[in-house]
Amino acid sequence: MITCHSSSRRSAVSSIGVAEAFERAPLLAERVGEDGDADAIIARARAALASMSEAERIAVLDAHPRIGATAGLSSRSAAEQSAGTTDRATLEALERLNAEYEHAFGFRFVVFVRGRSRAEIVPVLEARLGRTRAPELATGLDEFLAIARDRLERG
Repeated sequence: MITCHSSSRRSAVSSIGVAEAFERAPLLAERVGEDGDADAIIARARAALASMSEAERIAVLDAHPRIGATAGLSSRSAAEQSAGTTDRATLEALERLNAEYEHAFGFRFVVFVRGRSRAEIVPVLEARLGRTRAPELATGLDEFLAIARDRLERG
């Protein structure tokens, strides 16, 4: 079952819209629709993901930009990943760990990063490499939904 980081308050959807909240995952955005507050949209997204094939769920994760990558990022993704400066060693570690993760699991590492530096993400990625595939797929989708919720609420 896919769950999402909880929010203690119901929130109106910001002006960004579902397509931007689910950036690069148009299949999911189409299935979810624009109606309702963030809680309703995330609930529909959770249900849509649960009804998708594994290949479709993986496509949602693979559409998300790699942590630490700078090429091809939308302005929203760049802002979300820009907490502080990042030294070369951290960027190299993220590149190596992203490759290990994708080789181990067959899909992209996704984590909610807002407010955390890239250096803070390295141990998270290392820890998640020690997990098994099914729980990691569920965690990646959960993190994806947390990112979408944050985008819907912040605008």
